Amino acid sequence: MKLKVLVGSGRNIGLLTLPILVVGLIFNILFPAFFTVGGPPTALAALSIILLVPGITIWLWSVVLILTKIPKGELITGGPYALVKHPLYTGVSLLVLPWAGFLLNTWLGALLGIVVYIGSRLFSPDEETILAKIFGQAWEEYAANVMLPWL
Repeated sequence: MKLKVLVGSGRNIGLLTLPILVVGLIFNILFPAFFTVGGPPTALAALSIILLVPGITIWLWSVVLILTKIPKGELITGGPYALVKHPLYTGVSLLVLPWAGFLLNTWLGALLGIVVYIGSRLFSPDEETILAKIFGQAWEEYAANVMLPWL
């Protein structure tokens, strides 16, 4: 498998997110009071930990599947991929970045999560076109049967 297929839309999503990350970090350092979530409060910290655990698990599971299946030319349809087409992007954007940010007392993680999610929605159709060409009918069946195709 070519590296482009292995990386998927990640490069484009990263290029979209990087300037916001850099500017956000600079502003977060210069104006920390503007970015604070208040400590975080105990309830927000607990919720963050509760959501980070599955988020990191989904992310790691997705990475392992990508690294073990894609080089062999296999279409990934099980595990977190049975739930959503792009669990790595979805997990990082909705379950890792926002909640890690809150634990670090900044809402910058939530902003980055939104940007990553938007990037995944913008760039994943190109990735899906490549997957459809590579896997043909198997991709079409997978795409029709994934539990939450819109997420």
